[in-house]
Amino acid sequence: MSSVVEAALEERIDAIVERYGANRQFTVAVLQDTQKACNYLPREALERIAERLDISLGEVYRQATFFAAFSLQPKGHYVIRVCLGTACHVQRGPLVLEQLERDLGIRAGQTTADGQFSLEAVRCLGACALAPVMLVNEEIHGKISSVAASRLIEKLSKGNGAKQE
Repeated sequence: MSSVVEAALEERIDAIVERYGANRQFTVAVLQDTQKACNYLPREALERIAERLDISLGEVYRQATFFAAFSLQPKGHYVIRVCLGTACHVQRGPLVLEQLERDLGIRAGQTTADGQFSLEAVRCLGACALAPVMLVNEEIHGKISSVAASRLIEKLSKGNGAKQE
């Protein structure tokens, strides 16, 4: 990482930490804001957080790896989460996931080579009445079929469709 990029990252992390008064009790909130700013939690960011909150790097990693919402790997521009909870499973959620894996050429838990899409299988999105459910970044798509999911991927690939974070 170049020194210019590193300095910019440090400034972003410093601003996030300052919003929480550099208080270690807000470590999870700092991690959340950092992930939102960086789209994942880069090692350099975790090192800076540990330094600024005066806690060990191990403690920061412990929290960053405990919560499934955090990622230590870069995510795609579009993060697609397909619910496989009970209601979605019964309503053909696994078929939606299989279709997306075919369309994107990746498996759940992976990111496309071009960095456009990350695909995740999740246990519950809390929208059981809309089963099957798919979330693209922060936009929910309920009662989604495999065909509709494919069409949405096609639109997103062309730069149309879901709201971006």
